[in-house]
Amino acid sequence: MKWFIASDIHGSAFYCRIMLQQFISEQCDRILLLGDLLYHGPRNNLPEEYAPKKVIAMLSEYARDILCVRGNCEAEVDQMVLPFPVMADYALLETKEHLVFATHGHIFNESHIPPLHKGDILLHGHTHVPLCTEKEGIHILNPGSVSIPKGNSWHGYMTMEDGSFIWKDLQGNEKMQLNL
Repeated sequence: MKWFIASDIHGSAFYCRIMLQQFISEQCDRILLLGDLLYHGPRNNLPEEYAPKKVIAMLSEYARDILCVRGNCEAEVDQMVLPFPVMADYALLETKEHLVFATHGHIFNESHIPPLHKGDILLHGHTHVPLCTEKEGIHILNPGSVSIPKGNSWHGYMTMEDGSFIWKDLQGNEKMQLNL
């Protein structure tokens, strides 16, 4: 199964539209969203074409394909308007070789690793900066942000398939790769 992994859309219809075009182009089976879908947050500037209602409509078309975890900007009202679950703090995915702990990153992150085994994967967003590192034998990965990249990074996403993780910008250009 090929997963399309993205985080931190923050209500940008402009970047959400491009993200979904890339999902189709990548021919992925499912989308894993790592939170902060609709609201831009008090620390961020408004992203391009800030239009949460448009983002709701676009994501709703893919409701059956989406697995989502709650970001620090999600609220109960977001669950009321989205047709897929968004309020879980984490999701567990099992690959052939690894357990993937997917979360937003405001609770569990590089500085606060959940109880995982050596070789497992902590996958999170929140920082808006792509990351590929290892700590205590645990792989820590972050796709960066779809709409508000930080740290001189790119608007991007990542894919996961058969132990291969590929970070790409929203034009589909490969930026980093990890094969486990």
